[in-house]
Amino acid sequence: MNIEIISTGEELLYGSIEDENGAYIARSLVENGFDIGRHSCVGDDLPHLTNMFKEADGRAQVVIVTGGLGPTLDDRTRSAVAGAFGKRLCFSKLAEKSVNDFFKKRGKDVPESNKSQMTLPDGAVCLENTVGTAPGFSFHTGNSLFYFLPGVPSEMRHMMASHVIPGLVSLNRERRDFFFLRAVSHFGISEAEVDMRLSGLENAFPGIKLGLRAVFPVIHVKLYARGGDTSGLNEQLQSAQDWVLDRTGDYAFSTEDRSLAEEVGLSLIRHKKTLALAESCTGGLISHMLTQVAGSSEYFLFSGVTYSNQSKVRILGVPEELLHDFGAVSEQTVSSMAERARIISGADFGLATSGIAGPGGGSTDKPVGTVFIGLSSQKGTRTIGFKQDYGEREKNKTAFAMTALDFLRRELG
Repeated sequence: MNIEIISTGEELLYGSIEDENGAYIARSLVENGFDIGRHSCVGDDLPHLTNMFKEADGRAQVVIVTGGLGPTLDDRTRSAVAGAFGKRLCFSKLAEKSVNDFFKKRGKDVPESNKSQMTLPDGAVCLENTVGTAPGFSFHTGNSLFYFLPGVPSEMRHMMASHVIPGLVSLNRERRDFFFLRAVSHFGISEAEVDMRLSGLENAFPGIKLGLRAVFPVIHVKLYARGGDTSGLNEQLQSAQDWVLDRTGDYAFSTEDRSLAEEVGLSLIRHKKTLALAESCTGGLISHMLTQVAGSSEYFLFSGVTYSNQSKVRILGVPEELLHDFGAVSEQTVSSMAERARIISGADFGLATSGIAGPGGGSTDKPVGTVFIGLSSQKGTRTIGFKQDYGEREKNKTAFAMTALDFLRRELG
């Protein structure tokens, strides 16, 4: 079955936002064993939309369109379908029910503007939207089956799962090749080094494809396989994943596509430990990473962004003479910061950063990219330090924060 995806919207066409909907639809189709022949993008202009739908008709067996079903003037998908295939817009009782139910659950009257969503092209089949205001619909031209979905990501995803995938499965009874994926995330190692270590994987595991994706500063290893033998392919993928882990060692931090902060949080929970932070050069970035994870209050107790020397002394209790003798960016200072954060908060671990993110502020001895990280527990306090300028302040801060989290991850084991 050949399937085409069409994403609509000016913001997508002009690159103002990324086409996450199109990417999600593609992944969902491939994972369920369907082939994609084309992926297009068109703006909200009515003639352009109309022509796009005419062109897609018959080119693919199924066309999935996302966007343009809202209540505003620039939501023109319904009108474009009617114009492309010579249909008129008709009142739909099912669409009315979908819209009414949404507002009724929230104790509100239906706004006048939303009543436009109760009309569909003549012959269309309404697809109820239980999580938003915009009903979707399917439409068969005689050449192609079109599915029209809302552009709001949560609504589109719900309707893909509840309407589109089940509909395609019922249409396609022939044997399908399913898509399988395993991912291993790494930190602290370059893409070139990972590639070198994994040389020979595809020869060792025929049918498994290797992909590398760098999302600074993480290197994602993707293992792909397609076929109808679900158990056999899963076993082969597991063997290939174990092979990858054996060759990349402690640089691998997740096999579940989790962030480093998520993995650290799970490890803290598993060990029944708590954490406090004292951040200088990272400016609260580590705290942000940790609190992006739901349930982080179970292990994250305290954060102090002690950016100035004065705050390090007054809030944390770092000795003034230590700052005077060694400076803020030093293993002695960061060691004291970590220890004081732990003691003040009563946490099991204190983690601290102090460094020079740039672009200014560096010196010969301590250039931009210099950072010291301290980790304190009842066992004692350890520090690490490095000098690596990634050329941008944001990248340096991210690398500092990730290195601190990785330091803790390795300590937790």
